[in-house]
Amino acid sequence: MHHGAKAYGAIAKQTTSPRKLEADLLLDAAARLQAVRDRWEEKRDELDAALTNNRRLWSIFLTSATNADNPLPADLRQNVANLGIFIFNETLSIQANPRPEALAPLIRINRDLAAGLLGRA
Repeated sequence: MHHGAKAYGAIAKQTTSPRKLEADLLLDAAARLQAVRDRWEEKRDELDAALTNNRRLWSIFLTSATNADNPLPADLRQNVANLGIFIFNETLSIQANPRPEALAPLIRINRDLAAGLLGRA
């Protein structure tokens, strides 16, 4: 996980806004999951990589949300933590029983959160 955090930090320095960076990372993870879902027969072998990428991203969000130094309001941090736990549980469920339709909640959460970060309804 340390490697993921370092990569996240390196990319953060290249962008103008941390919110946009987070949104872009969420959208990228959603796109990877969507590609597997849309072309299940051709891309099923990419499922583990897409899930791992998403889980690593959410590990960073969860770590940040639970850090006592995080300046966000406690209720918002708790919501992010709850989403992270849900993501982890869904990931385990998908790995145990891989089905393309099971990816929909992960994709939707990433896209919805990205939209919120970008100020889109």
